[in-house]
Amino acid sequence: MAITAALVKELRERTGLGMMDCKKALQETDGDLEKAIEELRKSSALKAAKKSGRTTADGLLGIKVAEDGSRGAMVEVNIETDFAAKNEKFIAFVAKTLDLVYASQDGNVAAILAGGLDAEREALVQEIGENISVRRGRVLASESGGIASYLHGDKRKGALVKLSSSAPEVGKDVAMHVTALAPMVVQSADVPADVLDKEREIYLTQAQDSGKPEDIVAKMVEGRVKKFLAEVSLVDQPFVKDPNQKVGALAKTANTEVVEFVRFEVGEGIDVEKEDFAAEVAAQLEG
Repeated sequence: MAITAALVKELRERTGLGMMDCKKALQETDGDLEKAIEELRKSSALKAAKKSGRTTADGLLGIKVAEDGSRGAMVEVNIETDFAAKNEKFIAFVAKTLDLVYASQDGNVAAILAGGLDAEREALVQEIGENISVRRGRVLASESGGIASYLHGDKRKGALVKLSSSAPEVGKDVAMHVTALAPMVVQSADVPADVLDKEREIYLTQAQDSGKPEDIVAKMVEGRVKKFLAEVSLVDQPFVKDPNQKVGALAKTANTEVVEFVRFEVGEGIDVEKEDFAAEVAAQLEG
């Protein structure tokens, strides 16, 4: 059967794959459109699987909050390069993933992917040519309407905040502060004991090296621990827009308190293997 341009165009529109891939599939199936679609799906899954091991440290965040502040969701979807993160279809995939996370009970991305989204992800991997991963999602809910958010302009850093009561403007300011300064916990009492013990051990070693008496060393250590707690605790940090006011005090101006926060930054904690192109070329020449 003759493979016409119209047939290739129809297959391309139905699969979203490249023209040459579509033409080849039609040639191999003697122009059988449905069989060509089936074969392309098989090959797309295989190619996507081959790309699944490649590191995805770039990408975008998505944030969605109900108008009444009763619910909020945030998701991180990763891709290999900043260039591909600007692809309109990738951006649409992030938006769809966000809607699914928002509609879920707990933001469990594994369950959402298993529910059918993974097939769309694999198809997009094939179309764009880069690995894509839905890394994480979170949902916060508030009966008092205390959910607020902030998403940085590049959509790579953002935060959700839960206040004890509705205070949209203050909530947005607190979320902006969380995005900018990345506190560890809401208040000092929330710092894990093992983290505090490790910091105290470091300060103790440093203070003992000073050669000062034990009672002075003890005071030095506690002073540094106190400073550390103030630096990592959200409510004790100077507000980013007004250093003369602490975040906890800012919340009180609206008769509310910070209950919880979630902060995402694209690619944080992902180890990216850096390739030495010059060394690779040299090795090939030696070979």
